[in-house]
Amino acid sequence: MFSPITLRRIQKFKKLKRAYYSLWILAVLYGLSLFANVLANDQPLVVKYDGKFFFPAFRFYNGANFGLSASEVPHYKILQRSEAFRKETGNFMIFAPIPYGPNESLLETVGNPPTPPSRANLLGTDDRGRDILTRLIYGYRISFSFALLITLASMIVGIAIGALQGYWGGFFDLSLQRLIEIFSALPFLYVVIIIGSSLGTSFLTLLLIFIIFDWVGISYFIRAEFLKLRESQFVEAARALGVKDWKIMFRHILPNALTPIITFLPFDLIGAITALSALDFLGFGLPAPTPSWGELMRQGMDNIYSYWLSVYPVLALFLVLLLIAFVGEGIRDAFDPKEYQRME
Repeated sequence: MFSPITLRRIQKFKKLKRAYYSLWILAVLYGLSLFANVLANDQPLVVKYDGKFFFPAFRFYNGANFGLSASEVPHYKILQRSEAFRKETGNFMIFAPIPYGPNESLLETVGNPPTPPSRANLLGTDDRGRDILTRLIYGYRISFSFALLITLASMIVGIAIGALQGYWGGFFDLSLQRLIEIFSALPFLYVVIIIGSSLGTSFLTLLLIFIIFDWVGISYFIRAEFLKLRESQFVEAARALGVKDWKIMFRHILPNALTPIITFLPFDLIGAITALSALDFLGFGLPAPTPSWGELMRQGMDNIYSYWLSVYPVLALFLVLLLIAFVGEGIRDAFDPKEYQRME
């Protein structure tokens, strides 16, 4: 499946323990965040009521299933304390390990928010009485998924455009390069503000804006590699055999041009996560009440004496970016043709 060179690079990456363990930590944390509804949720995972089983965390049920009116949305924590629910000995509810939703306000139980860390809320609550740990978990899933989608989409667009530029060269390459330079000079933040004021800043809108701007750097790397490799002997041999241009580009040249892109991807991921957090901090990111690390840090600025609003999201962002940087460093060293050497 993999070439001997690729297998050798994988083995070399595994020997770089810091990068290898960082990759596993990121993968496990992201895998857990994909199941955030099971880890942290104000809706119970399982409810047994009147001899029937319900799964509110995965499906909506109207109030008629619990002795309420059909138009009423059941509040399960209130229902659990009600006499109608408690009089039946077989009735029970099983909540997630963190029994709070990302947008659930705990004003009735925590008092005047933001409240400091406690046994009930391990990282405290924000200025609207929402559990910070829950919002960090959901915010990580959103941020990392957002960054992964941007990186993958930008890689596809950047590779396609850079490959065309590098392979065809000449007037086509110079003309397109001048257009790209003009396009990349557009102020990103102003574009986000203008589009956000007219179309809104939804997840999909921000994703498209980031993709439109993020592919430029990747195209530079691919263009340079294609310009270098298009005159290679194996390319000349493929042309002499009558191989079509698109096959030469994507079957022969591209596999030999991916090394700088692969080493660049982790750092592009860092840039995407940082940019989204910065936009959320400035108020131009994802709309409220979407869980966001940047939004929590902005609350910390507004509530300067509530240290937990700033410390925990900043620490989470720092650790995630540090782990990604370790992975990027390991990939760079693994793809380095020279043997890895430790400075003494």
